[in-house]
Amino acid sequence: MRLANRRGRAALIVAAGRALDVHDTSGGRFGPDPQQLFDDWDAFAAWARTASGEGEPFTVSDLGAPVPRPRQVFAIGVNYTEHAAEAGYPPDSVPVTFTKFPTSIVGPDHVVELPSDRVDWEVELVAVIGRRTHRVSAAAAWDHIAGVTVGQDLSERVVQMVGTKPQFSLGKSFRGFGPTGPWLVTPDELPDRDDLGLSCRIGDEILQEGRTSRMIFTLPQLVERLSDVVVLLPGDLVFTGTPAGVGNQRTPKRFLRADETLVSAIEGIGVLETRFTPRGG
Repeated sequence: MRLANRRGRAALIVAAGRALDVHDTSGGRFGPDPQQLFDDWDAFAAWARTASGEGEPFTVSDLGAPVPRPRQVFAIGVNYTEHAAEAGYPPDSVPVTFTKFPTSIVGPDHVVELPSDRVDWEVELVAVIGRRTHRVSAAAAWDHIAGVTVGQDLSERVVQMVGTKPQFSLGKSFRGFGPTGPWLVTPDELPDRDDLGLSCRIGDEILQEGRTSRMIFTLPQLVERLSDVVVLLPGDLVFTGTPAGVGNQRTPKRFLRADETLVSAIEGIGVLETRFTPRGG
């Protein structure tokens, strides 16, 4: 199943450029608010497997964040072997965890204002929680995941690194710094849910390439760790970390510029594009 937020309404993708309105197709049983679907995800997913129809046309500009109002957004740092090496951090015994504040979440084809000339990119697989999850083992974790989407953990490195201790959450939560999309894909649709290729580029310049199988802590391990401490709620997001190739570890350093378009992709999910404008632009 591919679930999208089409003009603020939940929609099932049934073909390239065509989607079914969930509320209308279900006769009002579900929808139209995409966020509310996660409160009864199992029932919705069972119905969605039976839904059919030609759907209505849409373009990427019609789409918003698949999960528009998550209550909690978790993020994991230095979770790929090569990225940990380039950043000079030896692998830790537990995942490095912070949050992106929910108001940073936006959808595909979004224009993000650059607050400075030190904004970095970090393409990430983002998991969406589908059930109330507390003290769940890694072996059972996938049963608690509604689906996954493409994400960018945009990072303003000045705010992040000011002072003697990093301000990860604040530096990564400017308005628009959590692009997600273009839609949510359920795990059964993926070629290999534990080994997906991911990348990002600007024009022909490849910035990052990696595979989720290179995570230091797998997605199920992250769910186990997080749910051992906090209660994960339906519709929560987990940004799972980024592969090597971020701008602040390059020589010379490379950051996002106004009028550039960042193109992020994950195998089996799709492509997420984000455009940038200068502050006040």
